[in-house]
Amino acid sequence: MSTHHTLKAQPGTVQWGFYDAAVTPVLTIKSGDTVTVDSVSGGPESLPPEGSGFTVLPEHRDILAKAARGPGPHILTGPIAVDGAQPGDALKIEILDIQLRQNWGFNFNRPLLGALPDDFPNARQIHIALDGARGKARMPWGLEVPTAPFFGCMGVAPPAAWGRQTSVIPRAFGGNIDNRELIAGTTLYLPVFHPGGLLSVGDGHAAQGHGEVNLTAIETALTGTFRISIEKAAGLKLPRAETPTHVITMAFDVDLDQAAKIALREMIDLIGEKAGLSPEDAYALCSIAADLVVTQVVDGNKGIHVTLPRWALAKPA
Repeated sequence: MSTHHTLKAQPGTVQWGFYDAAVTPVLTIKSGDTVTVDSVSGGPESLPPEGSGFTVLPEHRDILAKAARGPGPHILTGPIAVDGAQPGDALKIEILDIQLRQNWGFNFNRPLLGALPDDFPNARQIHIALDGARGKARMPWGLEVPTAPFFGCMGVAPPAAWGRQTSVIPRAFGGNIDNRELIAGTTLYLPVFHPGGLLSVGDGHAAQGHGEVNLTAIETALTGTFRISIEKAAGLKLPRAETPTHVITMAFDVDLDQAAKIALREMIDLIGEKAGLSPEDAYALCSIAADLVVTQVVDGNKGIHVTLPRWALAKPA
């Protein structure tokens, strides 16, 4: 029988800005257990001003005061070890529920960053009101944007030989994937590189467009509930995902063209595994039924994901 766990975001349960196989897990679970994880987002420079009407969570202030800041900006809750997970396995992370934790989020761009750094050379930050009950974000100019919360950062520990890795750049271990498809009801698969897997999550987003072009989404605090299981000897090279209607492959590279090629090759492999098609037939199927989508263009390694409807994986009669 599975056990349910709760992991709060607080000093001692977060890593600020990095993934590292040397970090001791703050929670160890069994395969098939469920975990509810809280997150917070933003450094002291991103807090709303006094008198704004926005409420800052007390644990957020406590983390900012006591946690050591690393190379990246993301405050990650974890790591969570899964007993029995070994290199070559995968963690199957069923995203059961995601909820907003606060009544505000923020968006910013920074000099020399984003998709159009020459067009927007000056730093700018805005705070955005969130209404969790209505599922709406109210922009400063009055527009209401539907919320679709997801965790921008979901990653396991990188190989120990890589050392400490910034939370900014997504790699084979996941991390700052920034894939807006990873809402409640989807499942993420991450390759395991270190015993236990060591899953950490954070970088809560209330809403984001494909591309995340100005550098950030609506950054906010979230609570997520996950069922985490081990897929033995999965042999994954990169993260994959499943929605109720689609399968998804992902890739990351400084060159968007290279990311597209890698993600497409991953989908061709997936089709061969699931439907038994030859690479030539899978390539044709991708051209006919798959969508190649820009995940984000702002995280150092750019992201591409390929989505394919589940019906396209039906095996030939």
